Amino acid sequence: MSPFQGETYHAQGKLLLTGEYFVLDGALALALPTCLGQHFKVESGKTGELSWQSYDADGTCWFNAIVEIPNLKILSGESTEPAQRLIQVLEQAFLLSEIPLNNLAGCAVTSRLDFSRHWGLGSSSTLISFVAHLAQVNPYYLLAKTFGGSGYDLACALAKGPIIYQNQVAQPIAFHPPFADQLYFVYLGKKQNSREGIQRYRALGEKVIASLEEINQLTLDVVACDSLPEFEALMLRHEMIVGSMLDLPRAQDLYFSDYWGVVKSLGAWGGDFVLVTSDRDAVSTKNYFQQKGFEVVLPYKSLIL
Repeated sequence: MSPFQGETYHAQGKLLLTGEYFVLDGALALALPTCLGQHFKVESGKTGELSWQSYDADGTCWFNAIVEIPNLKILSGESTEPAQRLIQVLEQAFLLSEIPLNNLAGCAVTSRLDFSRHWGLGSSSTLISFVAHLAQVNPYYLLAKTFGGSGYDLACALAKGPIIYQNQVAQPIAFHPPFADQLYFVYLGKKQNSREGIQRYRALGEKVIASLEEINQLTLDVVACDSLPEFEALMLRHEMIVGSMLDLPRAQDLYFSDYWGVVKSLGAWGGDFVLVTSDRDAVSTKNYFQQKGFEVVLPYKSLIL
């Protein structure tokens, strides 16, 4: 019997409110763990094999594979990118670990997302967090060997609330804006590849250094601000810095030029979620976005831990 059998694990999703891209160079970032995450359960499986099934929030099985242990050969299930990514994560985790890879033999892993896997809320980071837990390795080391990135999403996976994140150090903060009822998250339906966004940012080289201090101060100002107009001004300033640096148009200019509030991109620009502010009632706010074809409009308090 594998010592992993009987393991259960839950890792939270994430959203990055400030510091996107710049967090890679050590900028202070305000990161928000979400109430929604991914659940993992390890049960008994077939000898010499690891079976893995992943379910989306709607209950559909979107990934199914049987892996031979210890050679990590896919025995059934298509050799898709998700399958290759899983193999890569497992291989690197147990190369870092003192726990033998053979402990995976005879395990059946089931994962279930609380959010749609298309939403970009952390299906990859929650996987890294879980596998690092099994292998008892530093999740940031595992991230560096696999997906790459700043690691703020790993910090969110087990955080108890909002954090200030910098260089693999997470500081819990009391971020409870009094205007939270006037904040919403809207899903654009255009899931972005974070690795591509990172590559675009990295191509800027040392040009980003000049903006780091301004991003740091913006993050601190956002944490401290207590009024919606001040918050909106800070979000606009953040958008201008990132948009100018990456030479990318703002989501508000692309899709919502007639919107009365502020729209701020989150994470890889151009897709996933945006944060929106509104000084109007919830029905009017949701109607605006839904009439434009954006059905998923989530109140801040319903999503953020």
